Amino acid sequence: MPHVQAEALRAFSEALLTAGGFAPGDARQTAELLVWANLRGIDSHGVLRIPRYVEMIELGMMTSGGTVAQVGGRGAVAVLDGGKCPGAVGMNAAVDKAAALARDHGIGWCAARAISHAGAVGFFTARLAERGLIGLAMTASKPLMSYHGALGEALSTNPLSIAAPMGDGQDPVILDMSTAAVALGKIMAARDAGRAIPEGWAVDAEGRATTDPDRVAALLPMAGAKGSGLSMMIEILTSVLAGNAVIGPFLAAGRNNGFNGMVLAIDPAAFGDPADFAAEVRALADAIHALPPAAGVDGVLLPGERGAATARLRAETGIPLAAGTARRLVALAGKLGVAVPEALAAAE
Repeated sequence: MPHVQAEALRAFSEALLTAGGFAPGDARQTAELLVWANLRGIDSHGVLRIPRYVEMIELGMMTSGGTVAQVGGRGAVAVLDGGKCPGAVGMNAAVDKAAALARDHGIGWCAARAISHAGAVGFFTARLAERGLIGLAMTASKPLMSYHGALGEALSTNPLSIAAPMGDGQDPVILDMSTAAVALGKIMAARDAGRAIPEGWAVDAEGRATTDPDRVAALLPMAGAKGSGLSMMIEILTSVLAGNAVIGPFLAAGRNNGFNGMVLAIDPAAFGDPADFAAEVRALADAIHALPPAAGVDGVLLPGERGAATARLRAETGIPLAAGTARRLVALAGKLGVAVPEALAAAE
């Protein structure tokens, strides 16, 4: 695998997105989101998405350079409309608005409707945790996953992230999970790497389990009925409540209303001394770390801890890219007239 330094990959990604039709500011925000995911080992939500994002611009599924406008809200609630903006742009706007509301009200709920694919949602809750706030983020989109007990695609893989600050210069606790057994991006990553997927991730068109990423017709929900139930509730909270339902119109009439997101910010100061809160989170983390590891486990980790360690390692050694990802990015660069980083030149 070629290894690319994070800053070089950010610059290359930004150049590809700009040449592919993104406004400069939108390209920068999107590149930051994608490379953040690669740094943390979430390659399924990293730069392998760039060719599809450029295609979405070409097809009119995504619009760059517009305005994210507030179209509703009251008190601690705000509703933003992204006008099919890049997901990073819409969700970053929601983060800023939710944070401002939380400072005023103790809590801020910001809906971001009519956005595009928003990648690793832990990026957005991490931004809130960096400000000393608790963050919760969810996104919703068209069917990709089966409903427990039903055949075919019915729900999306709607992800959920919650982050809490620990203070004292420590990494926040970040839960970032899909409601599917696996995120769709991991199927894409397996295709790029030319490897099989584990059984239990997906089914083929006949509803049979498959380990061939090219035969995947629908992802399976996490934990069966629990995963499909959670996905449905995220659709209600993120899409229906924001006035841009996705799943119902798609299943009933084949209408694609795109993507939606929501960000919830909570200020610990509304509950008490934020320093005490952070200290208690650290104490909880210490207690979890002190648990005896199960057989075959080196150590007990907190949510997000493996990603933070991977980010520190990849910041030094570079970000490895699957051969298929590297080839597709180099091919796109050739099409758009973008210079290829030296580390990727061998993929040409």
